[in-house]
Amino acid sequence: MNIHRFNFNPISENTWLVWDDTLEAAVIDAGNSNSPEDRELDEFVADNGLRVVLAIQTHGHFDHAMGVAHVVERYGARFAAHSGDAFLLDNIVSAAQFFGVTARSVPPVDVDLAGLSEIGFGNTVLRVLPTPGHTPGHVCLFEPVSRVVFTGDTLFADTIGRTDLPGGDYSWIMKSIFEQILPLGGDVRVLPGHGRDTTIGQELQSNPFITEVLDEGR
Repeated sequence: MNIHRFNFNPISENTWLVWDDTLEAAVIDAGNSNSPEDRELDEFVADNGLRVVLAIQTHGHFDHAMGVAHVVERYGARFAAHSGDAFLLDNIVSAAQFFGVTARSVPPVDVDLAGLSEIGFGNTVLRVLPTPGHTPGHVCLFEPVSRVVFTGDTLFADTIGRTDLPGGDYSWIMKSIFEQILPLGGDVRVLPGHGRDTTIGQELQSNPFITEVLDEGR
């Protein structure tokens, strides 16, 4: 699986474009928020001869969904998101305005990730891991062949996602990390919704939220 990162919008959100040898592609957390960012995405897609068939959300916060309308309208892509975050997707315009950003409403969801174990495009299958905590409907996406996990705002390099926003819960996010993400294996690359890449092995050593729990258990 091929992966390209775009860093979009004033919140510096990581939008991930993934594709395989069929040239079918998916956009994970489309955060493109204006015409130049739309054009950057479109030019990369065109230059590489890709066919975007999916727009997938890890969660419903506005900075991760500002470009969904563009992706769906431009490419006819199906929109996949978890119904547990519908209340967030329904209010991204007002949420963005609160941060001084203009956002478009998202289109209707075509694929509800709630209860799905996987979602695919081309020859690629992404495992859908339920990871509530940052939001109630947060999911992570694991690709076992490339050994990468897209963690959205659940796990970052040396930290975790906020849990003080509506629908957030600290005990849930820690449970999600320990039960869904860490068991994937230390070699797995972590591609988060903000900031730099890391690995699960690195986070087991340096992430204070994780090491504190591990130290308590020793």
